[in-house]
Amino acid sequence: MDDPIRHPLAYARDLRGWSQGDLAAVLDRTARRHGLRSGADKTAVSRWENWRKTPNPESQLLIAEAFDVPVSDMEEAYGWPYWLPGRDEPLPLGSAYTVQALHDAQRASMDRRSFMTYSAISLAGLAAQWARIEPERLTSALGGKRVDPELVDWLEETSTKLTALPTEQRQHTIRLMDAHLATVTELIEAGRYNEATGRRLHLLAASLATTCGWYRFDHGQHWAAGKLWGAALQSAHVAGNRDHGAGVLSDFAYQSNWLGEPKVSVDQLGYALSGTQHPTARSLLFLRRARAHAALGERTACYRDLSQAEAALGVEATEPAPGWCAWMSPADLAVDSGQCLLDLGRTDEARARITEGMTLLPRARDKTRGIFLTYQAKGYLKSNDVEQALDVTGESLDLATRIGAPRCVALVRELAPAFKPYRRVDGVAEFMERLRSS
Repeated sequence: MDDPIRHPLAYARDLRGWSQGDLAAVLDRTARRHGLRSGADKTAVSRWENWRKTPNPESQLLIAEAFDVPVSDMEEAYGWPYWLPGRDEPLPLGSAYTVQALHDAQRASMDRRSFMTYSAISLAGLAAQWARIEPERLTSALGGKRVDPELVDWLEETSTKLTALPTEQRQHTIRLMDAHLATVTELIEAGRYNEATGRRLHLLAASLATTCGWYRFDHGQHWAAGKLWGAALQSAHVAGNRDHGAGVLSDFAYQSNWLGEPKVSVDQLGYALSGTQHPTARSLLFLRRARAHAALGERTACYRDLSQAEAALGVEATEPAPGWCAWMSPADLAVDSGQCLLDLGRTDEARARITEGMTLLPRARDKTRGIFLTYQAKGYLKSNDVEQALDVTGESLDLATRIGAPRCVALVRELAPAFKPYRRVDGVAEFMERLRSS
C-alpha cells in the first residue's frame, strides 16, 4: 500500500489532482482577484500539510474559496483543517444500514486517509438519533445457511479471550480481531437466525468494532476509528443494547477531546449519560466529561462532574459493569481527576491525585500506565521538578515502545517543548535526541 495521506489539505489537493505548487498558484490567483497577495508558496503548503504550521485566518479564507467551501462550514466546532472537502458522514441509524456500516468500517482500515473525523454537526446528529430512535426488530428469515449458536458461542468466547490479553500481547492480535469482525459481518448479512441469535451477532459486531476502532485510534488513524465506532453504534442500536451504545458515544467524545474539541466531547457525553444507568458506566462518562470541562476552563462544571463520577463509582451495583467500562477503577478516577486539576492550575493537588492513582493501577494495564506517566510528567514540569519529569517521561517512552503504543509515544513527543528550557539539565539533551530518533 502507498504512503498514507496524513493531512486533510493533502487529501483535498488529491481530489482536485493538484500538486503543492498547483495549490500555491491557485491561492495566488484567488488572492489577486481580491487585490491581495497570498504569500503562500510550495514550502508553505508543505509546512501546513506536515502539521508544522497553521495558515493564518486570511490564508484559510483563501483556501476555502479555492476549494469552494462556504464560510459557514469553517465555523463548525471542528476548526482547521477539518472543514476541508472530502470529509465523510455517518450513515443513519437503522437495520437497513448496519451491514453497509460494517463493510465501510472494514474498508476504512485499509484506506490511505489517517486524519479524518466525522464533523461535529454529523456527530451531534448521530447521537441525537441514538437517543430518540427505538431499535427495530430483527428479520429472522434471511437467505443463507442457518447460523449455529455454537459458532456464536465460540466467537464470543474467543473475542473475550483476545480482549482480555495483557496490553503487550494485544498489539499482535488485531488481525484476528479484524477477521472475527469480518466473519460476524458475513453471518449477519447472509446467515439465517432467530431473534435472539441475531441480537447476539449484532452485539458481538458492536464489541469487535469498538475494540478494532480503539486500535486504529491508538495508531492515529482517526477516520478508520470513527468508521468502526459508527458501525459499532449501528450494531449496538439494532441489538437494543443501550449500554454499549452509550460507550460508543463516549469513545467518540474521547476522540473529540483528544483532537482538541472538548465542546464536542461535552455534548456527546450528555447524550451518552441519557442512555445508561449502570453506576460504573456513569462514573466513567462523568469523568470524561469533567476532563472536557477542564479543557474548556469550566471549573464549576468540572468539579460537579468529578463529584458525580466519585459518587457513582462508590455505588454497589447489582449487575456486572458493561464490558466497555468494566476496567474503570479508583485508579482511573484519581489520575483523571488529577489531570483535570492540572488543567485548572491546581498543580500540587493534581500531582498528589495522579501519584495516588499510579500506585493503584494494576500492572496489566500498561498502555494506560504509559498515558498516566505523561500526565505525571506534566505535573512535575509545572512544578519545575525536571529530574522527576525526565524519569517518568523516559519510563513512559520505554513502555510505549515495548508494547507498541504509538498514542503514548505521541503524548511523550508533545512534552518535548516543555523540556527545551532545561536543555542544560543532565539527561535532557540526550532525551531530546532520543525523541527525535524514535
